Amino acid sequence: MPRKTNRSAQGSGTIRQRPDGRWEARYTVGRDSGTGKQKQKSIYGDTQQDVLKQLRQIQAAIDNGTYTEPSKMTVGQWMDIWLAEYLGGVKSATVYSYTTRTNNHIKPAVGSVPLQKLNAHTIQGFYNSLQKEKGLSPKTIKNMHGLFHGALKQAVKIGYIRFNPSEACTLPRVERKEVKPLDENDIELFVDAIKGQPYEDIYIIDLFTGMRQGEILGLTWDCVDFKQGVIYINKQLQKEKGKGGQYLLAPLKNDKPRKIAPADIVFQRLKAAAVRQKAMKLKAGQAWNNPNDLVFTNEVGKHLAHVTVYKHFKRIVRSIGMDDTRFHDLRHSYAVAALQSGDDVKSVQEALGHHTAAFTMDVYGHVTDKMRRESAERMNKFVKGIKNL
Repeated sequence: MPRKTNRSAQGSGTIRQRPDGRWEARYTVGRDSGTGKQKQKSIYGDTQQDVLKQLRQIQAAIDNGTYTEPSKMTVGQWMDIWLAEYLGGVKSATVYSYTTRTNNHIKPAVGSVPLQKLNAHTIQGFYNSLQKEKGLSPKTIKNMHGLFHGALKQAVKIGYIRFNPSEACTLPRVERKEVKPLDENDIELFVDAIKGQPYEDIYIIDLFTGMRQGEILGLTWDCVDFKQGVIYINKQLQKEKGKGGQYLLAPLKNDKPRKIAPADIVFQRLKAAAVRQKAMKLKAGQAWNNPNDLVFTNEVGKHLAHVTVYKHFKRIVRSIGMDDTRFHDLRHSYAVAALQSGDDVKSVQEALGHHTAAFTMDVYGHVTDKMRRESAERMNKFVKGIKNL
C-alpha cells in the first residue's frame, strides 16, 4: 500500500500511513539542549482520524504547558490524562468508579513509577497486595485490572509504551456467589408478609418479572402497554456517585432495552398502582410533581429512593426469619421459577436482560442440571412401569 502523508494545517506535525496499514503522527516537543535539533515523538492508531484526534490533544497540551514527555511521565500522570481525555461516552457512574479506584489504589501504589519503566512484576505485586493486605475480593481486583489494563492499552496505542505489561499478570480466581432463590414455601411466607405494606406492588412485580430494582423504580407509564400485555424496559433510576449525588433516569446496565410479557398478576398490580397514584395526585394538588411520569412515587410524585425500598424489604424478610435474603434474590427467584416452569434459557436471558444466554447458563446452570436429573428420574419411573421390558 502506498504511503500517505498529510501535514497538519497548523504545522504542528505530520501524519502518515505506515507500510503495515497503521497510521503514525509525528510531532515536535522542543529542541535538544545539546544538539539544538528538534525533538520529535510519534503516536500510532488504526485510522487517520484516530491519530489526528490524539495529535490535536497533544498539541493543545504543549500549547498550554501541560504536556509531559513519555520518558518523564509517571503512571500517576498518565492515569490522570487517561481519565480526563479518553473516557468519552462512558457513563458518569463508571467514570466516578474509575477515578475513585485510581486515586485510592493505583496511584498510591504505583503512581510514582515512570510509565516506561512499569513492568508486569510491579503490577502483579500491586494486585497481590490488594488481596493480601487490603482484603479486596477477587472480583474487585479483576475490575481494578480491567481499568488499569485499558489505560495502559491506550498508552500503547499512542506510543508512550511499547507493550502492555498488565497482560502478563495473573488474577485471583473469582468464585461466583451461590444463587439463593426463594423456594415455594419462602415465596408464600414473603407474599403473606408484604400484604398491605407500602411497597408491596414493587416486590410482587420484581418477583414475577425479574426486573432490577433500578428498572422498576425507573419504570414510566409510557412503557406499560396494558392492551398488548407487555412492558418496555429501556432505562433505570440511578443515583449519581459521590456526596450529594442526584437521582436521574439513566441507560440500562448493558445499554440493551428489552420487552417482556409478564404474567397477569403483574398487570393487575400495575392497574391498582395507577388507581392509587391518581388518588395521591388529587390529594397532593399543586404539590404533585412527577415530570417523568414514573409508575412508583411517593405521596407528592417524587421518585422513590433505592435505600428506602431496600431497608423496608430487609425489615420484612428479617421478620419472617429470612435474614440473608437480598432484594436481588427476588430476581433470582423469578429466573429459577421460569426455568423450572419450562421456559428455555434464551427466553429467560431476554427477560432478565443478560448480555448472552451463556451468561444466564453460567449463573443458573445448577438449576438446569437439577431439571435434567429430575427428568431422568421421571423417565426411569416410566420405564419401570412398562411390563415385559
